[in-house]
Amino acid sequence: MTHLPPKLRIGIIGTGIMGRGHAEVLAAHPDAEITAVCRKPLADAPVFPTYRELIGSGRVDAVSITTPDHLHADMMVAAAEAGLHILVEKPFTTTVEDADRAVRAIRQAGVVAMCLFNHRWVPAYAQAKDQMRVIGEPVVGYARKDDTIYVPTEMIGWADQTTCAWFLSSHDIDLLTWLYDDHVAEVFATARYGKLRDRGIDTPDAVQIQARFSRGAVATFESAWIYPNTFPTMVDSYVTVVGEDGVIQLDRQKENIQLATDKAYTYPRNMLQRVVHGVPAGAYRDAIHHFVACARTGTEPLITVESSRHVTAVLAAAHESVRSGLPVKVS
Repeated sequence: MTHLPPKLRIGIIGTGIMGRGHAEVLAAHPDAEITAVCRKPLADAPVFPTYRELIGSGRVDAVSITTPDHLHADMMVAAAEAGLHILVEKPFTTTVEDADRAVRAIRQAGVVAMCLFNHRWVPAYAQAKDQMRVIGEPVVGYARKDDTIYVPTEMIGWADQTTCAWFLSSHDIDLLTWLYDDHVAEVFATARYGKLRDRGIDTPDAVQIQARFSRGAVATFESAWIYPNTFPTMVDSYVTVVGEDGVIQLDRQKENIQLATDKAYTYPRNMLQRVVHGVPAGAYRDAIHHFVACARTGTEPLITVESSRHVTAVLAAAHESVRSGLPVKVS
């Protein structure tokens, strides 16, 4: 009889929206348990005032990092040095230097680590990956991920410490590099400031990135977060990939259900997160379950830390291009 590892003891660092999402999935997982949280009560687990105290508590085998983007690196390095497995929300880090030291610490420690680019578990995207062989060598792609203005003005309180590209296009860059099975060599990007600055939030309204891949394919990554709140979904997500022999289009605005009331007409989202008969389901849940399985068995996750480091490098180059007005090669 095969001996299964014990339940994975997980500490959650960051108890905001994403932390609560991780907690919902992990609390329902038969092979995981939440044994510590950082700063605020969550899931009836012991609360530690700092992430370093949680990491050093001896109560966890792994950490789930769901803090604002720019705080990830120090936490990953500390967790890796303590021998803990790491699940981190996207983006991996917001500088290449931080990404490199996180990757170095993770590989030196030999721990399992994964950035939660959950779109790889959306059934339509996974099917698209399988069908890439049918459409041939990639030629051109377009990925749009735009949010309503609710996100930078109300949902997160740190929008001025990130951009819509870090927050949104990181998903799409991971997705297209995976679909293309290639890496980005050079980018040219532009940003538009105005509406959010007028509200006292110093971050772009929109960013557009033109990317050239190493085998010659190109792609456009669009992100914006000033859609009116009357838009029927919080996020407008669309991807198309043109190959030499065909095209794949993926529109996630409508996810099979429409809801009309006397107040609004909406398309409730269900591909990433949903609850079915009281049990969490969807791509978000499947990605977290994949991490738990990898951490318990020592298996390399589908998403490597090196591929997540590349997403950081692409976005860092894009923001340098915004500043300089010139194309920038990806580190």
